[in-house]
Amino acid sequence: MIGLELLAKLFKVLRSGASPGQIAGGFILGMILGLTPFWNLHNLLVILLIIILDVNISMSIFGFLLFSLFAWFFDPLFHSFGYFLLVDIGSMKDVYTSMYNTPVLGLSNFNNTVVMGSLAASILLLLPMYFLAKIGVVQYRVKIDPMFQKLKIVQMVKGSKLYEWYDKISGAGEL
Repeated sequence: MIGLELLAKLFKVLRSGASPGQIAGGFILGMILGLTPFWNLHNLLVILLIIILDVNISMSIFGFLLFSLFAWFFDPLFHSFGYFLLVDIGSMKDVYTSMYNTPVLGLSNFNNTVVMGSLAASILLLLPMYFLAKIGVVQYRVKIDPMFQKLKIVQMVKGSKLYEWYDKISGAGEL
């Protein structure tokens, strides 16, 4: 039942008045939270960005849940990528030593290969995923939602008294 409720909220966000940029921004910030190990300093910064920036928080939660589901599958790849960044690039050794000796950055756990690899991969995916999500929202609004609204079952549900009652109650808190 919770899955259906989350799916309904996802469709509500996609149909909402929020701009595609706000929805895509929330999605990519949630992606960072989902792909990287959660209890790290950089995720505190991402959560602060979600709160401060004008992004859709529901899509941040959706992005976090979606990418958390399969992030463990990519951990071996993140480990290899992080190992490459931390060990195989010898010219960065002095930079990493300096970062580790900096009080706050030493707590960031950047020297963990999975953390470094997943964070670097998330940063590399930021722009492509932002534009893909933004295009996806626009395409949903233009093509998929109108077809969905024409389905007989959707029209029957929207025409029922129960839906009318639900819509009145759910919109009561919005002013």
